Amino acid sequence: MRTRAMNFTRGGIALTLLFATGCVVGPNYKRPVVKTPEVFRGAAPGADQESLGDKKWAELFQDEVLKQDIETALKNNFDLAIATERVEEARARYRITGASRFPFLNATAGFTATRSSTIGSNKMAQPGADMDVSYTQAGGALSWELDLWGKLRRQNEAARAQYLATEEARRGVIVSLVSDVATTYFTLRERDLELEIARATQQIAEQNLKLVKLRHDRGAATGLAVQQAEQLLYSAQAQIPRAQRDIVQAEDALNLLMGNMPGDVARGQAVDDFGLPPEVPAGLPSSLLERRPDIRAAEQQLISANAQIGVARAYYFPQISLTGFLGGQSRALTEIFTGPARFWTVAPSAILPIFNAGQIRVAVKLSEAQKREMLVNYRKTIYNAFREVSDALAAYDRGREQRKQQENLVRAATEAARLSHMRYEGGLDSYLQVLDAERTLFQARLSLAQLRLAELQSFVQLYRALGGGWQ
Repeated sequence: MRTRAMNFTRGGIALTLLFATGCVVGPNYKRPVVKTPEVFRGAAPGADQESLGDKKWAELFQDEVLKQDIETALKNNFDLAIATERVEEARARYRITGASRFPFLNATAGFTATRSSTIGSNKMAQPGADMDVSYTQAGGALSWELDLWGKLRRQNEAARAQYLATEEARRGVIVSLVSDVATTYFTLRERDLELEIARATQQIAEQNLKLVKLRHDRGAATGLAVQQAEQLLYSAQAQIPRAQRDIVQAEDALNLLMGNMPGDVARGQAVDDFGLPPEVPAGLPSSLLERRPDIRAAEQQLISANAQIGVARAYYFPQISLTGFLGGQSRALTEIFTGPARFWTVAPSAILPIFNAGQIRVAVKLSEAQKREMLVNYRKTIYNAFREVSDALAAYDRGREQRKQQENLVRAATEAARLSHMRYEGGLDSYLQVLDAERTLFQARLSLAQLRLAELQSFVQLYRALGGGWQ
């Protein structure tokens, strides 16, 4: 009996060593070589390792209200909560997949009672003989799929990559969330500025209309001048409800990002008070591959697809599993754990595919095609990241220059409006020149506010394109 137990133990050790030293079919992952440019297009010359994307979002925005809004969004945003739960789901799948690499041991117990016919198929049974049988069985059942070809290890590798991909996706949601909150907040403050401009223009138009009506009553102005003065007033009044509508919509959008119901939103700095640097460091292009969550997620998807090739190829080889049972069986429950009641079984099995109509071969081709798809997606994600950085750099640089020129236009339009008023009051010009000057100034100020918003948004988009915001 002792010799038999020793042989069984040695056999188990041998199988364990065979499992541990088994080969792993399928290609091992190697990161694809993607040639990156030496500098970002549109970046300032002499680029170094410093990058805007390495800064924390709290260091970029000095508005305390905006900081509080971002913190609230990071706690309560629905999309981020969904992404977090998806990470938990992927982690659970990874653990479930990893558990299949180890033996499963279950405790079992059962009671069986049977009664056979005394006049049935058993001819040896004497009439009236007791054919009732009842017994109890209890013990432990072992099942283990031996991973000789690495199928389970490749499945575990693929599940781990999927889990890491969801984590990178969650980080991507954080980057987008910080960007969206800042962009929406800047939009709200710009709409506030448009409302201020419209109301200020309305006051000027009302004063002008009173002056023109007074001159008309005295015979110094025509009815046409009165109509022209009303045009400016109505233009300003039409802009007010439009700006109010946009303000409400921006507040609602910001509240949704923060996980709040629609309502009023606190204000901080005005649009004009946000100072931006004339140049922003983009950093080394090669660092973008490690900083952008979407690129990292795309690579994990590629790793998962690569591992699935090994899973598909493993089915070409025998699938070996080991099952066993050790326990006791007795008609009397009190004797189930005694020596005579003990019994065990060992049942190794193997399945070798002979004919399956090409199913395994097609499955391998499918997994290889999926890997090629993920490789194209990985390269596309990298190229798209560089495009976004280039676009954001161009938008920030050109937008800043356009905003400066618009400021010059506003100064010139302000002076032109002042001079036209003086000439009209002196009787040198008609009110048409005043109207044109005031309308030009009104539109110029609105355009300047929109350009300031575009400059702030391009700064945020550059920060997002460089992968900043999730540290």
